[in-house]
Amino acid sequence: MTTVADRSAPSARRSRVALLAPAGAAAAVAGAVAYVVVRSPYEHELTPACALLTSLGIYCPGCGGTRAAYDLAHGDVVSALGMNALVVLGVPVVAVLWTRWVLRLLGVALRPWTFPRWGGWAIGAGIAVFWILRNLPPLAPLLSP
Repeated sequence: MTTVADRSAPSARRSRVALLAPAGAAAAVAGAVAYVVVRSPYEHELTPACALLTSLGIYCPGCGGTRAAYDLAHGDVVSALGMNALVVLGVPVVAVLWTRWVLRLLGVALRPWTFPRWGGWAIGAGIAVFWILRNLPPLAPLLSP
């Protein structure tokens, strides 16, 4: 005869194992942020130069992302926006998606949400527009790192 505790034990173990993925993702992000906090990208060469910037002289959508992360980690949102607005706008989106991931794994009933079919195209178009605008000479002082 099995008891309720016996039947729930494998389920609890499965949910703990399932939480390893979001915990690992959070640990990786925390480690990267900790590294950026300790070693300022303004003073140290953290990453290799952007291939597009080096070869063509244009900023890619990710240029300035490390400096934006540094500024965000130090609470300077205005400077972070100046380095890379996409990173600043992406942080809360990723935080919400990560939280929904964890809550779903914990079995919390969430309001159903589906990503619209056009959403991927809209995100891609937004990134492309940002990429183009940050390389236009009149907008470069506002959008380039």
